[in-house]
Amino acid sequence: MKGLVYEKKAGKRGEAGTHLVLLAKNKEGYQNLLKLASIAYLEGFYYRPRIDKEVLKQYHQGLIAMSACLEGEIPRLLLTGNLNKAIEVAKWYKELFKDDFYLELQKNDLPEQDKVNEGILEIAEKLRIKCVATADCHYLDKEDALAHEVLLCIQTGHKLSDPDRFRFNTDKLYFASAEEMKERFKNYPLEVITNSMEIFEKIDLEIKTDEILFPKAKIPEGETVESYFIKKAREGLERKLKELKAKGQLAEDEEKYWQRLEYEIDTIIEKGYASYFLIVADFVNWAKSRGIPVGPGRGSAAGALTSYALGITNLDPLRWGLLFERFLNKERPSLPDIDVDFCMERRDEVIEYVANTYGKEYIAKIATFGQLKARQVVRDVGRVLGFKPKEIDPIAKMISPGINVTLEKELQREEFKELIRRSEKIKKLFELAKKLERLPRHVSQHAAGVIIAGKPITEVAPLMKGDEGEILVQFDMKACEAVGLIKFDFLGLKTLTIIDHTLKLVERYEGIKVNIDDIPLDDEKTYELLRKGETDGVFQLESDGMKELLRRLKPTDFNDLIAVLALYRPGPLEGGLVDQYIETKHGKRKPEYLHPLLEPILKETYGVIVYQEQVMEIARAFAGYTLGEADLLRRAIGKKEKELMENLKKEFISRSVERNIPLEIAEKVYDLIEKFADYGFNKSHSAAYALLSYQTAYLKAHYPVYFIAGILTYSANKSEEVSKYIALANEMGIKILPPDINKSEAGFTVEGSAIRIGLYAIKNVGEEAVNEILKKRPYEFFYSIFVVKWILKR
Repeated sequence: MKGLVYEKKAGKRGEAGTHLVLLAKNKEGYQNLLKLASIAYLEGFYYRPRIDKEVLKQYHQGLIAMSACLEGEIPRLLLTGNLNKAIEVAKWYKELFKDDFYLELQKNDLPEQDKVNEGILEIAEKLRIKCVATADCHYLDKEDALAHEVLLCIQTGHKLSDPDRFRFNTDKLYFASAEEMKERFKNYPLEVITNSMEIFEKIDLEIKTDEILFPKAKIPEGETVESYFIKKAREGLERKLKELKAKGQLAEDEEKYWQRLEYEIDTIIEKGYASYFLIVADFVNWAKSRGIPVGPGRGSAAGALTSYALGITNLDPLRWGLLFERFLNKERPSLPDIDVDFCMERRDEVIEYVANTYGKEYIAKIATFGQLKARQVVRDVGRVLGFKPKEIDPIAKMISPGINVTLEKELQREEFKELIRRSEKIKKLFELAKKLERLPRHVSQHAAGVIIAGKPITEVAPLMKGDEGEILVQFDMKACEAVGLIKFDFLGLKTLTIIDHTLKLVERYEGIKVNIDDIPLDDEKTYELLRKGETDGVFQLESDGMKELLRRLKPTDFNDLIAVLALYRPGPLEGGLVDQYIETKHGKRKPEYLHPLLEPILKETYGVIVYQEQVMEIARAFAGYTLGEADLLRRAIGKKEKELMENLKKEFISRSVERNIPLEIAEKVYDLIEKFADYGFNKSHSAAYALLSYQTAYLKAHYPVYFIAGILTYSANKSEEVSKYIALANEMGIKILPPDINKSEAGFTVEGSAIRIGLYAIKNVGEEAVNEILKKRPYEFFYSIFVVKWILKR
């Protein structure tokens, strides 16, 4: 690690810190390095992360220190002719680090470096400190020097032609080979080269990447994590079965529920994930107990009966044919991943609860590193090279949109080849842009990921502060996983907030307390709205394409709605699956099954493979795969590796034939699942989100005024959204009343069959002003907004 060091706490404002290189010698050193990196960001940050010498003194054990480049403290003193002070500083480092402090010698064609080297050798001899030859590496290869200059210009907002731009006056700041280092230092004692090996041999550190640092669930005294998990899961299922029985909604015999739960419990405990489930259940149920809206489920976790029993999800997986193995199975070595949707406005309360419950030192959000993507890097490099906006914009716009687009691929297109042939300047533009593409551009916060660790995070990863003061791990999601940190996803979903607003309005004005989890899933009025495609404001169903699909498909039950969300994607739409589903549903064609075993699996989707779970069921029915093996097959097919695909096909056909499936049928069935494996969608996710779609459609069908008022309240500070839904209200025959100083509240309210605009929707009227207006009502009279302002100032 190269960092900034100051003489005293935080340094003086504007004072430039000096560089110091620190290497972890062992585990203690690595943990101290993590602590120093965290302190530099959390306590010492001023434009850049930094530490002072007192902090370094506290956490120096197990570290090797090196005097760094020309920006190091000792080189900087030598450049100003202050040899005595440089000796004093070197002595301080020598006393602190003993034989683990080295003076760096560099050769980079800079005259000031030669001057520093002379001083370094003098100090080394006087204080008996070893020297080591190093290269100040800012880029990998010598050929990257110009690209590095361009990057500096991007970072500082300059052009390459600017005479006063920040630059390094050398092209020797690359990773030099051993041979080149020997050549550079041929006039120096050999030990300055061999001392690098001495440093290497001192390092005895292995960073574990196979240890999973599961957080520890809070459990009662006398219980183990496993026993408490089993107890909570069984108690939870017992409650759920009573509820389902009372509603007449048991999908299977109770025995089948219990068998499924015990199977899932065995898998979860065997994989060591009991604590994970208890923690998720804890914060989800805490949120529910505080009236914070929580989604019915998200992703494959909705397929786990255990999630349902613990209250994490609100969807009976047996009723809707959801598979646990799509989420977790013994054959797949992956971590559990339960994503939870919370009300957008109250999500942070849940994260705060987790921090207070499990300890703030165990909790942090995850950093994401924005990269220089294809279009952006071409624009940035173009500006640095002096292209005018009217020159670079058309070139940038030629690049395909999308986050996975690369210049390497784009430049294979003929139009780009022609551009490069015609212009050396454009050729240079793309050469430099390709070198800089995908480099980190900025740090931000992961949208939902929160680490809950099994030990203080600074023991395994460094921390930093985000733009808004939030604590972040300095690693991205993949690096967090590599060091054993577990990610929990706390997502904010505006739909939950809108549903909450709507239900509160209904209760307030109608005196009806609607439990959104108890609404019937066979409501004809709701399906009529869906069949007409009147779905503006309805979750996931607002787009023109989705409305058209609804009008064509004409859903009649909840299974149709699950299928709608799964079918509305490019693969099924372009592959003809949607047409086949619709035509078969409406009796215009008969469902076709290659073999009788397919009928029970594909009957609900009219002979069409819509879900990934159906691919898994087919593999089990024909080839005798366990559902865990079938999930691995599904994932492997998606990788599209030729050799792997051939082996998979052979195995599937062989196992099918052993089960008396005719060879020809086995081949055709495999071809079928191979074809549709890409198209298949996760049914668990589709079912959970279909429930939210249905709930919002139900509210719109039965409580249209309150539903639109709920949407408008959520969207109050988004003028485009407000305009859109006011227009929708007008189309629905709902009158919109203007804001009124005495009648309007913060959000939108209902007056009879009309909606009154809330004060938050008024441009430039913030929360503080709204609170003051509401506090000092009623107002007997006022002449204008200026009088209101005057009243507020009194």
